[in-house]
Amino acid sequence: MKNRVFMWIALATGLMLLIPLIAMQFTGEVNWTLFDFVIMGILLSGMGSIFVVIARKINKKHRVAIAILITAVLLYLWAELAVGIFTNLGS
Repeated sequence: MKNRVFMWIALATGLMLLIPLIAMQFTGEVNWTLFDFVIMGILLSGMGSIFVVIARKINKKHRVAIAILITAVLLYLWAELAVGIFTNLGS
């Protein structure tokens, strides 16, 4: 029962990945490849799983701070991979 949260993370990741998939059907401005979906799926599910593992080990009052930190890391990695803020990883 305790590990059902990882099923919810996978479901949420899949639902979030449907947003660009559906957008691609209506506009040419959203142009993701299979690689983009795989990387974003790894980022979303990985960060969600990391939060769950850390949240189970720390005090409840620190969970919000950890969630903010993990969200900031996720957004930085996403932006870095998309456009390359500090490196040439982006397009």
